[in-house]
Amino acid sequence: MKTVMSNKWAIALYVWPALLLIGCLIYVPLVMTGYYGLMDWNGFAPKRFIGLENYGRLMQDSMFWKSTYHSFLLGIFSTLSLLLYLAVSLVLASRIKGADLFRKIYLIPMLLSSVAIAQLWSKIFDPSNGMINSLLISLGVENPPLWLSDPNIVLFSIFIPIIWQYAGFYIIIYYAALKNVPEEVVEAARIDGASPLQIALRVKLPLISSVFKVTIVLALVGSLKYFDLIYVMTGGGPNHASEVMASYMYGEAFTKYNFGYGSAIGFALLIICLIVTWLIRKLTTSKDDYQY
Repeated sequence: MKTVMSNKWAIALYVWPALLLIGCLIYVPLVMTGYYGLMDWNGFAPKRFIGLENYGRLMQDSMFWKSTYHSFLLGIFSTLSLLLYLAVSLVLASRIKGADLFRKIYLIPMLLSSVAIAQLWSKIFDPSNGMINSLLISLGVENPPLWLSDPNIVLFSIFIPIIWQYAGFYIIIYYAALKNVPEEVVEAARIDGASPLQIALRVKLPLISSVFKVTIVLALVGSLKYFDLIYVMTGGGPNHASEVMASYMYGEAFTKYNFGYGSAIGFALLIICLIVTWLIRKLTTSKDDYQY
């Protein structure tokens, strides 16, 4: 094995298939997206080079900025929901009865596709026969909300299944991090008279701060490029009230067949995600991170 690992040609032989796959599936499409963003192209006729015209149009497109606002709003909601996931993880990691069962229950949504989840929650939000409105009517509410038809609440309604869908993913990350906290540190704090809340806030959370920072990046950037569940549930409606950047890009490219402009939106989404990731890492980087 040492002989093989010291041979540069052998290393290249093992590495190049993975590099080739990554290049073909990730980097080449990114470059082509940027290239198509410089074109006026409907997907069929010959491409016409127009330079940065699509990007100039993007800067003046009110619908693009509206969809960007919605994406960031979902990102903020997703980031705040991490506190809920963290609280649940703290409870599960505190040796309560049935913790294993609850962990399995929270993982169930991860086994379902986004399309299945969208169909399920569309039925739940149905204004006539949905479970939520049926319950509200039985409680005496005369005019229950139109969850997916009211432009004022549709984005908040969509966020509920998003929380449900990703609960298991983040809870299992936090749970694993909390279980790796040295027991002797927790025991020492307990001997010193720290309450369970103090142990959670002043001992456990500082020790998993690096994990929390990673999940912030995952939640925020993931929300910026969120598409499938929103597209199936509302298609960006009503009246673009739930339009996000990814759904707007899809509509321009595959509904209006404006592939040049759709590619410009996709490339702008990539740049925004990179900037947000860099900002989060810059703002959360600290020399005081605890190691254990």
